[in-house]
Amino acid sequence: MDLNDRTLEYCDEILPDDSGDMRVESSQADCGTRLIDCGIQTRGGLEAGRMLAEICLATLGTIELVPCRADLWSGVAVTVSTDQPIAACMASQYAGWQISGEDFFGMGSGPMRAAAGTEAIFDDIGFREKTEEAIGVIETAKLPGSDVCEKIAAACGVEPGDLTLLMAPTASLAGTVQVVARSVETALHKMHELKFDLHRVVSGYGSAPLPPVAANDLAGIGRTNDAVLYGGEVTLWVTGDDASLEALGPQIPSLSSKDYGEPFAGIFERYNHDFYQIDPLLFSPAVVTLNNLDTGKTWRFGELRGDVIERSFSN
Repeated sequence: MDLNDRTLEYCDEILPDDSGDMRVESSQADCGTRLIDCGIQTRGGLEAGRMLAEICLATLGTIELVPCRADLWSGVAVTVSTDQPIAACMASQYAGWQISGEDFFGMGSGPMRAAAGTEAIFDDIGFREKTEEAIGVIETAKLPGSDVCEKIAAACGVEPGDLTLLMAPTASLAGTVQVVARSVETALHKMHELKFDLHRVVSGYGSAPLPPVAANDLAGIGRTNDAVLYGGEVTLWVTGDDASLEALGPQIPSLSSKDYGEPFAGIFERYNHDFYQIDPLLFSPAVVTLNNLDTGKTWRFGELRGDVIERSFSN
């Protein structure tokens, strides 16, 4: 399964030379890398966000915008479904690549991660791949320069001219959509941290409320995290014995964390905006349902917190 090739084909199909309808702009770095701006110097939009999210998933998942459940938020929800959860969410969508350069920082995701394969998680899940062209998404407020593009290309084993990068800041419509589309990914990553064998996960579906676009990226980080931590609801279809699922289940939702209970902005400020000081058990959906395909049993763990969503989104 070549994640980069299939995603580049999708990108080329959905993005014609004139992408004005999606309000994105394509340009080229001096080194030849194709840059697609989805919300930095251009407006972007819902469809650009949906495209970004599906590219993050290496096109192995479907993103939709639907009405949110009224008792949680009177707006829109972002749903994600996939029958290839490890490849889509862990090998591609997970934003595990910190990308930096001169006056540049962003979080990288998408198929290019599998081409680079430098993160420890690939030792567990596999899906490293060699490719002639690479594509990825960066959550950032600035277009990367050639130094950054060349560094990414080298890590992926491709020429800079064979690299495509799509970008949007958190505080943009497209950026907000693509971050909130990570409900299933956060559940799987939490389960991986809890030493669960992710190969037992067959399919996944998730939903989380789409917050209002924040005035700046710091506020956007708070709202998008809250959308998943307090409003994310994930269903996973799994295999194996019931006892391990019953033991694991209560540890998956965000309420298992000591930092749970207040809007993320306050938690982030309390730790001086250092993600690595926050309890890692916090980063997971509010609710997780496990359906055992082998035994027919189902469990639901966690709770939705519309009160925290209201405080976060209305601030």
